[in-house]
Amino acid sequence: MSTDKFSTLKSLLISYKKVAVAYSGGVDSSLLVKLCADTLGPANVIAITGVSQTYTEDEKKIAQQITGKLGVELVLLQTDELSSDSFASNPTNRCYHCKKELYGRLVEIAKGKGATYILDGTNADDLGDYRPGRKAADEFGVVSPFVIAGITKSDIRDLSRTLDLPAWDKPANPCLASRVPYGTRITESILRQIEAGERVLKNLGIKNVRLRHHDMVARIEVSPQDFGVILDDKKRRYIIDSIKKIGYKWVALDLEGYRTGSLNE
Repeated sequence: MSTDKFSTLKSLLISYKKVAVAYSGGVDSSLLVKLCADTLGPANVIAITGVSQTYTEDEKKIAQQITGKLGVELVLLQTDELSSDSFASNPTNRCYHCKKELYGRLVEIAKGKGATYILDGTNADDLGDYRPGRKAADEFGVVSPFVIAGITKSDIRDLSRTLDLPAWDKPANPCLASRVPYGTRITESILRQIEAGERVLKNLGIKNVRLRHHDMVARIEVSPQDFGVILDDKKRRYIIDSIKKIGYKWVALDLEGYRTGSLNE
């Protein structure tokens, strides 16, 4: 990260006084919480994490570990996206409806705790992807310091590594609903299937994993360098048997490999 970018970011954070950070436990928001705590002091930072059926238990544990280490208050905000047909019916702007509920409730918590700004970890690279949740962020006045300072994903990983943040090399892990094709209704059972299937692959040491849910087909995306793990005879049999046990009839490997947002293609 250039000195100019960091100086801009630091000046921004100083001006915010007391902040609430929309915190997922991922590398972007983890770095943001760390920098806010270092700049403003931990007492002036509240990390707020939305916990629902679409958020994995593993992600929650990471969020708790990192905020605990930083001495920052973590608020676990229970949400229920599946109770909203606007979300569960899985339209192309599904993320907007999720973020609208989250930010609406986050604003109230932030006000109650005296936070003057609500921040999120959106970075400059994110602006090139389809992210309907950004509309909700704009509606509720959520500020994205990394975007304002021109900070990219690469900048974030480099600085996180320098600061020895445990999440510096953590793969992106958006909510489980992002594995379900638009138009397919999202249910609790589908989300648990996806979570269980991805855990099978992560237990084999594969970091970048997506299990895309196509009714009875589990379409697996991993980085091409991990194809050898998947296709090893014993591991391939283990993967097939394990994923069929959780309810899928067919298990397919996507030869294009892992990529974010493949259901937007």
